[in-house]
Amino acid sequence: MIRPLVSAAALLLASGLHVAAMAQTAPASAASPSAASGFATSDATDPYIWLEEVEGDRAMDWVKAHNETSLGLLQGDPRYQTLHDQALAIVQSRDRIPSPGFNRDGTIDNFWQDAQHVRGIWRRTTLDSYRSAEPQWETILDIDALSTAENANWVYKGSSCLQPEERYCLISLSNGGKDAVTVREYDTVERRFVEGGIVLPESKGGATWIDRDTLLVFRDFGEGSLTDSGYARTIRLLKRGQSLDQAPTIFEGQKTDVSVNAFTLRDADGVIQATLINRGVGFWDNELFRLNADGSTTRLELPSRSNISGLVGGKLIVSLKQDWTAPSGQALKSGDVIAWPLQAWLADPKLPAEIVIRPGDREAVEAINATRNRLVVALYENVRGSVYVYDPADWSRTRLDLPQNVTVGVGSASEQDDKVFVSVAGYLNPSSLWLADAATGQTAQIKSLPAKFDATGLKVDQFEARSADGTMIPYFVVHRESAPNDGSNPTLLYGYGGFENSLLPGYSATVGKLWLERGGVYVIANTRGGGEFGPRWHEAALQENRHKAHEDFQAVALDLIARGITSQPHLGIMGGSQGGLFMGAMLTQRPDLINAAVIQVPLFDMLRFHKLLAGASWIAEYGDPDIPEQRAWIQAYSPYQNLRAGQPYPEVFIHTSTKDDRVHPGHARKAAARMEELGYPVLFYENTDGGHAAGANLRETARRLALEYTYLTRRLMDEPAQQ
Repeated sequence: MIRPLVSAAALLLASGLHVAAMAQTAPASAASPSAASGFATSDATDPYIWLEEVEGDRAMDWVKAHNETSLGLLQGDPRYQTLHDQALAIVQSRDRIPSPGFNRDGTIDNFWQDAQHVRGIWRRTTLDSYRSAEPQWETILDIDALSTAENANWVYKGSSCLQPEERYCLISLSNGGKDAVTVREYDTVERRFVEGGIVLPESKGGATWIDRDTLLVFRDFGEGSLTDSGYARTIRLLKRGQSLDQAPTIFEGQKTDVSVNAFTLRDADGVIQATLINRGVGFWDNELFRLNADGSTTRLELPSRSNISGLVGGKLIVSLKQDWTAPSGQALKSGDVIAWPLQAWLADPKLPAEIVIRPGDREAVEAINATRNRLVVALYENVRGSVYVYDPADWSRTRLDLPQNVTVGVGSASEQDDKVFVSVAGYLNPSSLWLADAATGQTAQIKSLPAKFDATGLKVDQFEARSADGTMIPYFVVHRESAPNDGSNPTLLYGYGGFENSLLPGYSATVGKLWLERGGVYVIANTRGGGEFGPRWHEAALQENRHKAHEDFQAVALDLIARGITSQPHLGIMGGSQGGLFMGAMLTQRPDLINAAVIQVPLFDMLRFHKLLAGASWIAEYGDPDIPEQRAWIQAYSPYQNLRAGQPYPEVFIHTSTKDDRVHPGHARKAAARMEELGYPVLFYENTDGGHAAGANLRETARRLALEYTYLTRRLMDEPAQQ
């Protein structure tokens, strides 16, 4: 089976169709007076660059003062405590479905967090026990106990176990939730860290097992070993007993690359069929090399925008992200899933590819996994999912018998047989877990969640809005059937709009309990930049076309207002990371449409994003501010440069994390500081732990949720005089 490719992109994750066209009001000019005036167009003209000193005394004093103000206001609201208690009960609930992972011996692993295990435990049981109402778990590693014993703030970031025995594992531990991890060798039989075993000090990057005494390591090896993006530039072959300095370098990328990494292709018995090296030239562009027995490398003839998706029946599965004329002369299309017999293709790259899937215009492949003998694919049509099983003998397919018009997720697959877990959920359908046999097509629901909120009277509609260039943008609306069409409904519009990340229907207990149950409307926009309709949907909003995603989001807001679902006093927006940039663009371009904005761990200063932490890795998505032509289109929408006085900005809630080592907290800090300078009220909160996910533990997650929904209540549900 495949050991997953850690691509550059990975470094960073209904009913009733109605079509409506409406006249668009012109958006505010992106080339604002603020941008034209030269504010923050260089380090010298940025008065808040000192806020980029992550833990500098002056910056942290600023953070502390703003936290006190924002927490005082929001936690002082009489509704905060109820929202907090509800959120905490949900995130610490023990009746969640334990996410299962097959081991090669047929046992099931799970990582679990609850009120007693805030940091979490890695645990194991049998498949039969897992299927029961009360599985009997054995603890493999207790992160809470480890943190206490070592007086450390450990956050578990996963494990990589040596195939095929899976006894020895590399455990990744993060200090406070950062992307950078310490890697330590762990014995799952003895349930202890290996004495004198492998230890890799804190760094971004990772390691891949070759055998018990050999690793391929890609990480920070010291000066000159990282790319401009802050990720590994070199790969070393580490033998047990060697220091990192003694390990020879076997591959080097360029400083301007995003990253390099290595992985193995193993068959269903755990035997290595190929060892591969991935050079991430850009966020989306990769070069793939085979590591030969003599230590040399051979570049594989694959397009730069493609992913290795599996190995099944001896056939290599590749997903294409661009049109490509193969060495065989075949004209292949972006979105195609193709295959070759691996060893035959390695010997002859001109071997014709087998076309496994060619999605239609409104279809997208969302997930691929392989059992011992079958390929299992989550295929979506108009943002509704089904699971298909493909036989590698002839690529004939069958659809698994699962609920329709929902989100389906392909989970862990067995390497012993053809069992695979599949998750099913909808906005109003609590998550359920199914066990399928990909060989026979049999399916059985083995776990389901009770409803976490009262969905009585709620319904889901899917509508479409016409964007500025005429493209129809689908979006989902979750609302009460009895909701009036008079614009009075408090409405939360969520968006992301980048990195080929699809926003699929899912069951959110916190959205349901803290918003829908209290009369709110929840809207999810499937804008360009995402992956809802495959790579082309994403590519349509890349770089100089980024404005199209912003126009899509604005079109959805306008459509909501035109339909009478909501109106400006009752419309709020929410998004995080790239979605935080999305919210910033909406705030600076169409503030007249909204009355609230929750801006989570955002990108905001797009003229400096490439100089902060992992930002250089996202140049392929946004463009390069150091190239004048590209800088021009970035500056046109960069929220930090486009904030200006005299605009109808609502009071916004911006939050970030000091420990975020992916998106620099300086983005959020500077956004708040600039808005305050211009005279606007701002709520700002910075979690001093938590990493990019903004929650180092469940209690902090509950606090963040309660702060967000208290703010939204004040802005969208209260009468204006109370805000």
